[in-house]
Amino acid sequence: MDPDDSLLPPRVRLVVLFGGQSAEHDVSRVSAREVLSALDRTRYEIVPIAIGRDGRWMDAVGTRELLDAGGPLPPPALDASGPPVDLLPTLRPLVEAQPDAVPTVVFPVLHGPMGEDGTIQGLLELCDVPYVGSGVLGSALAMDKAKAKEVLAAAGVPQARWRSAHAAQIDAGFLADAARELGFPIFVKPANMGSSVGVTRVADATTLLDAVKLALTHDEWIVLEESVRGRELEIGVLGGTSLATSVIGEVVPGAEFYDYEDKYVHGKATIIIPADLEPAVADEISQLATVAFRALRAEILGRADFFLADDGRVIFNELNTLPGCTPISMFPSLWAATGLDYPALLDELIRLALARHRRQRSYRS
Repeated sequence: MDPDDSLLPPRVRLVVLFGGQSAEHDVSRVSAREVLSALDRTRYEIVPIAIGRDGRWMDAVGTRELLDAGGPLPPPALDASGPPVDLLPTLRPLVEAQPDAVPTVVFPVLHGPMGEDGTIQGLLELCDVPYVGSGVLGSALAMDKAKAKEVLAAAGVPQARWRSAHAAQIDAGFLADAARELGFPIFVKPANMGSSVGVTRVADATTLLDAVKLALTHDEWIVLEESVRGRELEIGVLGGTSLATSVIGEVVPGAEFYDYEDKYVHGKATIIIPADLEPAVADEISQLATVAFRALRAEILGRADFFLADDGRVIFNELNTLPGCTPISMFPSLWAATGLDYPALLDELIRLALARHRRQRSYRS
């Protein structure tokens, strides 16, 4: 039997990690609240653990306080004071074999660097515990926009024209060459960040350097990308050894582009599910999503973002390996429209995590 076809156990201990050190800390907090509220308490023994902005893993009181923090999401900000605590003693007692034989799964509801980039995933691999989401390589590749573009180009996935560079390589000559090659407007992005944090749409050369400086406050590598005129489309991918794709959704931004505040603060973007597409276009997007998912070594879940250019081309944008789970997030909405409601989606993610862990263990014995 294919390990992915195994059944979810009747009882699971679920460790939900959230918060984290990235600029997406607040998005993670809200996502975790939604996950925890949707879980079936008769099936899951839930252990929430918060990670502070400073990297410290919080006790039960601190975790509860962070979960209960209400109000609208503020603009992202980082506070990295103080050294982090030793993580393994905090986590290991929760994931070691328990006498009641209830399996433990970790759900890292973390977004951005130090959570979605392979770092937490490496820790969980060392602990030999099942966890939701891609492994170390897939998480790191998908998080790094520059390396992801290189891998996807080798796999033949159509993308917008782009240039990437390290901070030490950026000078007037590089910026002039990029502007000449890509044309304006240009999107300037940190290579390792999500939720559109640090992203600027640059209309002309006068503000290009300022946009680069902003991106470099979030990462030492940046990506410059041509602007594509067209529709923004997103599709969910789910699975392990076999993959399924959701219906396709369309985002109509309320601002110049689908930025952080449009996603999480003002919520003025219009979401259309399912998107009105020709069947051939929808099939192409579904196929390219699975090609990109496999090429980047992603596993269990992902949200693939595309452009449908005005000239009819389908252009891959990026893959998010731990997409947001806030009330207005696209990933759970796409699967709900496909016929998998939020609680059932969480069950499937946890089942796939256990199946992946069993499959990987079979190669170690």
